[in-house]
Amino acid sequence: MPTARHAVVVQHLAFEDLGSFAPVLRGLGWTWSCLQAGVDDLAPAREAELLVVLGGPIGVYETDAYPFLSDELALLRERLAAQRPTLGICLGAQLMAAALGARVHPGGTKEIGWSALQLTPQGEASCLRHLAGVPVLHWHGDTFTLPDGSTHLASSAVYPHQAFAVGTHALGLQCHVEAQGADFERWLIGHACELASAGLDVPALRAAAHHHAPALEAAAACVLRDWLSALP
Repeated sequence: MPTARHAVVVQHLAFEDLGSFAPVLRGLGWTWSCLQAGVDDLAPAREAELLVVLGGPIGVYETDAYPFLSDELALLRERLAAQRPTLGICLGAQLMAAALGARVHPGGTKEIGWSALQLTPQGEASCLRHLAGVPVLHWHGDTFTLPDGSTHLASSAVYPHQAFAVGTHALGLQCHVEAQGADFERWLIGHACELASAGLDVPALRAAAHHHAPALEAAAACVLRDWLSALP
């Protein structure tokens, strides 16, 4: 019987987890372990078959306040240089971009809500083709320049750099493709202060999640399966 493949997941917030990606990984025979950023030793992630770095509310540039970010950046530089399979979501994608030499900075506008991506021609030919016309969850205020040597896959109406790839081994997603409806209330509770300060309509966000999440979950499963199947 083949040995299960193992992934390491770096998590910054308890409620921002693998989401709809978890059952896909499980169905494909993957196992995984979670490391809590700033708490756990990142050593197990160095040579993991797959590293997934999830989202969080802090900025890549806040290394003075959150020194563990420097450790994550060093880890990502090492993995990306070695072309080890790496997936970054939101903060994870920003960390990947920074590790590749891009600039990560406050964008000036909060992008929180559901809307479809605009795929580039390269995006339409990638695993992200499954997201065409499907509203995804956006939840960020920072953005980044496109890393040198990467392939630009998608933009949104607010920010131009929503997804990029490096070869077949690295994928950065600014948006939350992994979001699922069943857990969305945890996001609304966990980000209550941010939502209040931004003056956002919580019932409207909840209703949008109820409406859009099923289609996103189905599309996200196809995205992840396709990306994993192309790994070196």
